[in-house]
Amino acid sequence: MSVKKLILLIINSLVILVVIALSLIFYFEFSKVLDERILYHLNSIKTLKKIQIENLIQKEWKTFNESEEIFVDSSNINLPNYKYLKAGIYDLTHLHPTKKTSIGLIKIKDNKRVLKVIPYHKIKEILLERTGMGESGESYIVGHDYRLRSQSRFFPEKEPYSIEAKTIGVLDGITDKDGEGIFSDYRKIDVYSAYSSLKMDNLHWVLLSEIDVNEVTIPLKEMRLKLLFLTLIILTLSVIISLFLTRIITNPIKKIQKSLLVMAKGNYNEKLVSEKSPTEIKAMFKALENLRIAIVGAVDFSVDIGKMNLSSSYKPKSNHDLLGRSLIKMRDKLEEFRVTENKINISNKRLLVKHLEDERRRLARELHDGIGPLLTTIKLYVQNRVEANEHKESLKEMIDTTINEIRQMTNVLMPTSIDKFGIGATLINYVKNIQKSSEASIRFEDLTKKESSLITKEQEINIFRIVQELINNSIKHSKATKIRISLTEFDNVLSLYYFDNGIGFNIHEVTLGSGIKNIRERVEIFDGTLEIESTENTIFEIEMPIKL
Repeated sequence: MSVKKLILLIINSLVILVVIALSLIFYFEFSKVLDERILYHLNSIKTLKKIQIENLIQKEWKTFNESEEIFVDSSNINLPNYKYLKAGIYDLTHLHPTKKTSIGLIKIKDNKRVLKVIPYHKIKEILLERTGMGESGESYIVGHDYRLRSQSRFFPEKEPYSIEAKTIGVLDGITDKDGEGIFSDYRKIDVYSAYSSLKMDNLHWVLLSEIDVNEVTIPLKEMRLKLLFLTLIILTLSVIISLFLTRIITNPIKKIQKSLLVMAKGNYNEKLVSEKSPTEIKAMFKALENLRIAIVGAVDFSVDIGKMNLSSSYKPKSNHDLLGRSLIKMRDKLEEFRVTENKINISNKRLLVKHLEDERRRLARELHDGIGPLLTTIKLYVQNRVEANEHKESLKEMIDTTINEIRQMTNVLMPTSIDKFGIGATLINYVKNIQKSSEASIRFEDLTKKESSLITKEQEINIFRIVQELINNSIKHSKATKIRISLTEFDNVLSLYYFDNGIGFNIHEVTLGSGIKNIRERVEIFDGTLEIESTENTIFEIEMPIKL
């Protein structure tokens, strides 16, 4: 598998895993929160319904007990003689001829039972009021026989008593447990349900408030589609970005591979250049380029040896440079052979040298007697015939310009004014020269003691280099328009304050090329301290002890 395919596989696999994991976590957390909110809402509705029904029954019971009127029961309920002999509240639905929900109120008056049935429509109105319960929500009552005691909004044509509801909520409620959960209702449809036992005197019912899961999870389904769509977008972007990244990584690697193939064929003259690559790949290019340079050096040295240029020098790259050490040994052996050969041929060379010296003597005589007089004549002609005055001013201007250029260069490298006038005057002069070529407003305040100054020459040179570096950074990098500098000499401390109104920099991320490292090292040389503040503006505060 190629590097490109491997990188694509790894990156996209990781992205897929992360996106799916985050999507699932977000989905399940949202689902959990939604479940909690719905169940909390249903609990509130259930509690309200319970309070309303209890208040209704208590009010009816109180009115019934306090009233002296003779109630005529119209419910057609026949009470058995052996039951319901005590005053109280009873569920008489099973005694009603049509099994209509009946809450019976019984009191004993003059040794006779008096019966009143609370009108069913009053309970029905409370339960059928569905504010905040959506399209599928309902509240209903189930008796201890697991049969409905209130109208089902899903089966309005059925008598409640004919519908059996033996659900988890009903079973818990019958055993006096209050709670909530997600389970199937009497229709065998999953619902969010909040339930509570409804016990009053002899009445033992269960009150439930429920909403269909399908209705509640509509936002979840929509969110699931959105997450799927978002996942597809992220995966698409991931593929595009990974293709871009693999191109950044693999293209340099292919270039390295090509260069290695060229080097393997014996061509070491092609220079390796990495224009836009990550740092590590640049390091690989640099290492390979160093290897190429080392091989070129060894090849050039071997060529020199082949040409018997034994004076050529070569230094092995390390103790493990076997090729370099072998070439040096070869050169040393050849030098030994050359010495031996020289000894053998020395006698012959003496004769050759004698003839050569004679020939040189003859040529020297010819040059002295023939070409010498001609050159002397040309010299006299130039001296007497050429009008040189018209060139003098031009030559003088060129010499003056050269002198000024050299003077400016030496002033930047090592101002002579430091030895003569001190650091204060030198910086004043330096700032004036910089101000001529810069649009920034630069002001320097000299608070040194001048004639009585105890600042050493080494400190003056370092202060000058630091100010040079700071002004250079402000003008080139920070785009400052205002620079303020002050140098103050106290009894035992030299203080440099530097301010510019540029864009600043991140102190923790500043690169070594900015010169900050050099400044810090110069301060540390003299046991000084450096404080940098760079937010909207940049401030350098430097203190160096003056050693008496």
